[in-house]
Amino acid sequence: MSKIKENSTHQANKNSLGEICAEVYAINLLSGQWTLAICCHLFEGRLRFGELKKRIPQITERMLTLQLRKMEEDGLVTRTVYPEVPPRVEYELTESTHELKPIFQQLQAWGDRHKARL
Repeated sequence: MSKIKENSTHQANKNSLGEICAEVYAINLLSGQWTLAICCHLFEGRLRFGELKKRIPQITERMLTLQLRKMEEDGLVTRTVYPEVPPRVEYELTESTHELKPIFQQLQAWGDRHKARL
């Protein structure tokens, strides 16, 4: 996942649209196939990194790490590190992200209906 330059025209447009339109802001946070997939699995409850990796076998460890860091930075997930040897790290959705569950369920239902029509 490459970092977009903060001063690029694309990033400036994305930021300004997000400031004036709450829907664009929300989609900017959730955009990307991995963010949605990670959220879908974390709606089931707290998971360790390895458990997430097993549930999403198509994602590389590096990409999963980058996505989880970005999601934590964006306030979508919390990361809990337990002082054990070896260290145990668990990820869970924030309370704010849990509010999206009905929307995810509606997206799933719409996706199922749309695929059936094709």
